[in-house]
Amino acid sequence: MYKQDHLSHTDAALIVQTIQSELEKRGKGAAIAVADSQGELLAFLRLDGCKLPSINIAINKAFTSAREQKESKSIGDSSKSQGFPMTNFGDLRYTAWGGGVPIVYGNLVVGAVAVSGLTEAEDAELAQIGAQLIK
Repeated sequence: MYKQDHLSHTDAALIVQTIQSELEKRGKGAAIAVADSQGELLAFLRLDGCKLPSINIAINKAFTSAREQKESKSIGDSSKSQGFPMTNFGDLRYTAWGGGVPIVYGNLVVGAVAVSGLTEAEDAELAQIGAQLIK
């Protein structure tokens, strides 16, 4: 048996609120998703002005990042450079788009945060802001 740290709903809410504040400062709308270490949704928010497809994309970015324990962009980059389809993962929730970032506590990935609705670079930057809150 082993003990493991878990991301709490309070942690997830803090991450969402922090990214929400940054988006509001910038006057932009996006979707924010926080997942646990298995990639299952803990918290979600869609801001005003966010396009509807960004809902599932944010959730899937968080899923991908948590499951693979790395940024979703790196999964997509590997898929492109090595020529394997994302369907090889066996789950259609995997996505190749950037903007999903693992949340690391100690040396353990305890979850992931993702943003969708802006450019991939902006999505990743905002997700990184959220991920860095957990130390």
